[in-house]
Amino acid sequence: MDWVVLGILAYVVVQLIVGVLLSRRIRTAEDYLLAGRRLGYPLAAFSIFATWFGAESCIGAAGAAYDRGIPGVLTDPLGYALCLLVMGLVLAAPLWKMRLTTIADLFRIRYSGLVEKIAVLLMVPTSLLWAAAQIRAFGVVLSASSPWTVTFSITVAALVVVLYTVMGGLLADATTDIIQGIAVMAGLAMLLPLVIADQELTIANLSLFRNQSLSGTGWLNMLEALSVPVCGSLVAQELVSRVIASKSDKVARRSSVFAAFAYLIVGIIPVGMGLAGLDLVPGLGDAEQILPVLAQKYFTPALYALFAGAIVSAILSTVDSALLACSALLFHNMILPLRPSAGERQKLLLNRVGVVAMGLFAYVLALHAEGVYHLVKEASSFGSAGIFVVVMFGLFTSFGGSRSATSCLLTGASVWLVAEYGYDLSFSYLTALTASVLTYAAVGLIDRRSGTALRVGR
Repeated sequence: MDWVVLGILAYVVVQLIVGVLLSRRIRTAEDYLLAGRRLGYPLAAFSIFATWFGAESCIGAAGAAYDRGIPGVLTDPLGYALCLLVMGLVLAAPLWKMRLTTIADLFRIRYSGLVEKIAVLLMVPTSLLWAAAQIRAFGVVLSASSPWTVTFSITVAALVVVLYTVMGGLLADATTDIIQGIAVMAGLAMLLPLVIADQELTIANLSLFRNQSLSGTGWLNMLEALSVPVCGSLVAQELVSRVIASKSDKVARRSSVFAAFAYLIVGIIPVGMGLAGLDLVPGLGDAEQILPVLAQKYFTPALYALFAGAIVSAILSTVDSALLACSALLFHNMILPLRPSAGERQKLLLNRVGVVAMGLFAYVLALHAEGVYHLVKEASSFGSAGIFVVVMFGLFTSFGGSRSATSCLLTGASVWLVAEYGYDLSFSYLTALTASVLTYAAVGLIDRRSGTALRVGR
């Protein structure tokens, strides 16, 4: 199927050309990271949708549904759709009005430079894991469409995504998001009726839908599965950058709400494909290849090439955002403050060098990961419990200060690591979230009483 590989690569080349052309409009670091803060409704809405609708939805969620049924995919699409909805209804307008460059700026403005640095050190690994998930998914698609091994395909994928990200920027990414968003929607919409109409997919063969229900999951398991994408991804730089790059707070808010409903509607399709796939393609060695395999089975070669290209395009969009997030957090919040005299050319160069370095780290992670779905869960969980709590307190209250935030961030990350890897708890994220809230509140109360005592004593 070499010609299919050529078709995918041709689609990638088109993406690269668009990125190169639009990159000529980049003059400053703000242009590169935030598209000059001029995203309108189409660019903002499709970019928010496409950034999250990537490997985890098309490849990871379908594979998890194939492997574990409905309980395996609570996180996606429901969790991420809820995340986008909460962003639009609650956080989008306040974040936009702060005129931030990264979410870490909020930690410096509201708390201190120390809190900002700790937050960056916790968020960068999250974005790296997210980028690794997309690179691995790219490799899975290439491997399923060619005689190449998964390892070789992941290597090719890493080279392509790093090149694409270095050349482009948020404006190029947002522009190509419209193209790939429409292409993915069209491809899934065309594939769905073909799968449903298959004569092999009879009512008798759909026992998986009846047996793999949520009835035995338990409310704590469901809450854990939903809290990871909602709380963990709500304050991710990849999403926040789209919100603060919008041209107004109304655009940011309404685009997020639109993206949430689009994500839920379109995201159900890959999950359904994975559930049906166990009957249609039994015994698949790699569950994450179920969506490409079904597309090969029902599409003509030409349609499959277009569909695979659209999936690759969606993955490119997501990994672009993740690598940009890493670069922005590291260089805007950690390195550039040490070089206040740096000009715009130097800032742009440093951000692009950062993208290359982060791409190499993500490539290594992608090679050694258990799978796309596993990577995404880890990306949304690591350190984000404390970050979520600090952002919510800092954005909507005046309670707590630098000590509260620092203690909360360190507690959230430590508790999650111990609960997840030390004790293998089923509710590791909820445990970390609870510990973060209690720590922030306790230290905040201690500081408030200490301050009151000092004032009274004087």
